[in-house]
Amino acid sequence: MTDDVLFLSRDQVTALLDPDTAIASQRAAFGALGAGGTRTPDLPGKIMHPSRFDDSVVFAYVSRLSKDTGAVAKFGSVNPGNAAAGLPTVHAVITALDPVTGELAAVMDGTAVTTLRTAAASAVAFDALSTADSAELALIGSGTQALAHARAVARVRHLKSVRVWSPTPERRERAAERLAAELGIAAEATATPEETVTGASLVATCTLSKTPVVHGAWLAPGCTVVSVGSFEPTRSEVDAEVLRRSAAVVVDDPETATKHAGPVIDALRDHLLPREALIGLGDILTGARTARTGPDDIVFYNSVGLGVQDAAAAWAVVRAARGENR
Repeated sequence: MTDDVLFLSRDQVTALLDPDTAIASQRAAFGALGAGGTRTPDLPGKIMHPSRFDDSVVFAYVSRLSKDTGAVAKFGSVNPGNAAAGLPTVHAVITALDPVTGELAAVMDGTAVTTLRTAAASAVAFDALSTADSAELALIGSGTQALAHARAVARVRHLKSVRVWSPTPERRERAAERLAAELGIAAEATATPEETVTGASLVATCTLSKTPVVHGAWLAPGCTVVSVGSFEPTRSEVDAEVLRRSAAVVVDDPETATKHAGPVIDALRDHLLPREALIGLGDILTGARTARTGPDDIVFYNSVGLGVQDAAAAWAVVRAARGENR
């Protein structure tokens, strides 16, 4: 191990990976996926291993964005019970290796990277999939990830209002107050998911729910729905009607989605959706595929997370820490 290995705490990662830098890193990640050929990043299969003892899940990703960025590995766990204690539900550590020698280059807090890159990727998806005048955000969830989503989406859309719902009134009220203060826009806590979603042009579901919290019947024409909590086969934040009403179902990676995205797996099993209908976000960014054909289309994006996202974000952090150009 060399003496110049970077050891970066959660606070340091958060300071280095500002929203715009995080969004740029995710555009690079998905752009590389969509480009294909020799520029396609390494995309090994992700590991998701549910616990036999509780509702937790251990996960591991290994990836490399390009020849200029070294391999990145992330190891962590999802612990839904943390929410009741006011703790993040995702904890992880990331290691990055030198692109030439393979020596250890950095060890950093993976919790902050995961939060920021997930929200940034959703912002990239909303920017690519929603109408330009979409301005009303519905947040299902009031935790760390939900707040990060509101901040990231505000970088790509001129939000006029945010509505927040989560099961605990005190938490959704606190989240709404915080977002109103931070973003300087109208933010309110709502009593039900239906009230939250109805009329919204942007919907982000940031929960760990195993049963649908958003129903397709509630969606307004032109709505774009992003789900980040449906990351394993047993978790489905949206019902089948969301996919049935969607003009396009977009995923971070079609092959990965067929193994991990709960709503997508259900739709394929029930023959509501053919495999070839799945569109990779990278293909949207590069213009290879089209999702929205008109302003009234409903579009659904299901993200389960990819190692290449961590590779892009982690190297953005490393370069910022070294003072290199971003």
